[in-house]
Amino acid sequence: MVLHDFVCGTGHRFEAGLASMAAADPACPVCGAASRRRPSRLNIGGRASTGVAREQMPRSWEAVGRGDRDTVAHWHRVAADRERLEEKHPELAGDRRPVLAHEGVFASRPLRAGDDPAAVVASVKAAEAATAPARAAS
Repeated sequence: MVLHDFVCGTGHRFEAGLASMAAADPACPVCGAASRRRPSRLNIGGRASTGVAREQMPRSWEAVGRGDRDTVAHWHRVAADRERLEEKHPELAGDRRPVLAHEGVFASRPLRAGDDPAAVVASVKAAEAATAPARAAS
């Protein structure tokens, strides 16, 4: 039995069970007029939330209220929730490889474990060269 929502020409709305998807639409039970199928209402119970991103979490003593117990406990729970989410959906974790260098030529694009240093330096220099004419013109 397949449940469908229907509406007739006079605006009566009703739900009816059909033997199959190809079965004919039933007549309106109120007025007997021909009916047509309507898209069923979606029942979405709740909205999924990814929570707070790692980049938005506090990273300093000052940011956690100078070690305030309640603040630290709150952020600990938030971080644990995020960790569970990233374990379940790795695509949300982003690049978690350790940063090997982030200063000097690597300030705009950090060097991460597994990166080819020569390729990273070349891409940084190419990006700088592409923006240099724009800076010179202004």
